[in-house]
Amino acid sequence: MMKHQQVRQIRKKMMEIMTREVQTNDLKEVVNKLIPDSIGKDIEKACQSIYPLHDVFVRKVKMLKKPKFELGKLMELHGEGSSSGKATGDETGAKVERADGYEPPVQESV
Repeated sequence: MMKHQQVRQIRKKMMEIMTREVQTNDLKEVVNKLIPDSIGKDIEKACQSIYPLHDVFVRKVKMLKKPKFELGKLMELHGEGSSSGKATGDETGAKVERADGYEPPVQESV
């Protein structure tokens, strides 16, 4: 029978491991660790001294804070190559003037 103190120690250890993993890795690396459940194995090993656990799995992950948007990172994820400039996502486009002065007519319906 597990005591309440042991449950609290195990929960504390789980939070420490998850916090460490998320802070030291980026989102893609964390997801890659969650898929084979290596984080669950780390929790199982770390808690053996408190109580002999087995079959520890991460069932649900909740994102509490949205990561900063960086266009370079997004392009890297999608294989577009890394861009040298960092974009924050709040730039607005500028109107482009056509060289020949042609403006397409506004259509009544689409």
